[in-house]
Amino acid sequence: MANHKATKKDMRQSAKRRERNRYYGKTTRNAMRDLKATTDKTAAGEQTIEVISMIDKLAKRGVIHKNKASNLKSKLSKRLNTMA
Repeated sequence: MANHKATKKDMRQSAKRRERNRYYGKTTRNAMRDLKATTDKTAAGEQTIEVISMIDKLAKRGVIHKNKASNLKSKLSKRLNTMA
């Protein structure tokens, strides 16, 4: 357990950040799951823009690595392009 005042504050801050990052990550994963379940190409195209934006924000915040974000976006785009 932390003994110093600054260390206690740092623990509170990191817990808050961790919860926020978990929320953003889970929300993005759910949006990706919903996008993959979509069969309509026009609806998928609109959703793809929103999901790619969410992925970019995760990378910008440091929740995921920029290369992982790039891979996720690439896979989503490839899936959209092969959709009938």
